[in-house]
Amino acid sequence: MSQSLYELWTAAAGNTPLEWVAVLTGFACVWLAARESLWNFPVAIFSCALYIVIYNGAKLYSDRNLQVLFILLSVYGWYEWLYGGRSNTELHVTRTSRLEWILCGLFVPFFTVGFGTYLTRYTDAVVLPANGSAAAVQLAHFMPYIDSFTTAGSLVAQFLMMRKRLENWWLWILVDIIYVPVLWYKQLFPTSGLYALYLGLAVYGFWEWRRALRKAESTSLISA
Repeated sequence: MSQSLYELWTAAAGNTPLEWVAVLTGFACVWLAARESLWNFPVAIFSCALYIVIYNGAKLYSDRNLQVLFILLSVYGWYEWLYGGRSNTELHVTRTSRLEWILCGLFVPFFTVGFGTYLTRYTDAVVLPANGSAAAVQLAHFMPYIDSFTTAGSLVAQFLMMRKRLENWWLWILVDIIYVPVLWYKQLFPTSGLYALYLGLAVYGFWEWRRALRKAESTSLISA
């Protein structure tokens, strides 16, 4: 009994301090992004580097690769937020264009099916449960596609955030809702809890960015 309680505690606390450092820095970078702080980018780069190691150990290969792309997008976003506005000025919050929605809508299902199939056929991403039910076995086979969908959604949301599009927070809310049970299923309990916090931060970020957008629109009308 004492051994079972110990195993439960160590699982909930994380197997190593590495995951907790990644959790704390991950929370910090999203909070900073919601506040439109440039510091979100260096913190995000550090957190993503840690999650490359963590997700690789959990066999979440799509999410592992996603961290590499997040690092590259963070470097791009750092530059864009500083010089992506008119005449190389600071970038301000705007709405997603119709073309961007179309491109994102095409990318997500294409990536989900394509990369999900690759993970199923050529990696050990499918981990069959010992003595599991038929539903558990089916979920295990479907997990690479869930992993790929959350990766695609995260990439789209991150790209829109780099361009300071308000609707990026809508996508983060959707992705975070899926990530919480997936990461719990993979026994990454601290990270699952982190994504529950991300969900709240995404709502907060949308509220903050919408307020900034309305303020900019009001200032533009007054100037006109």
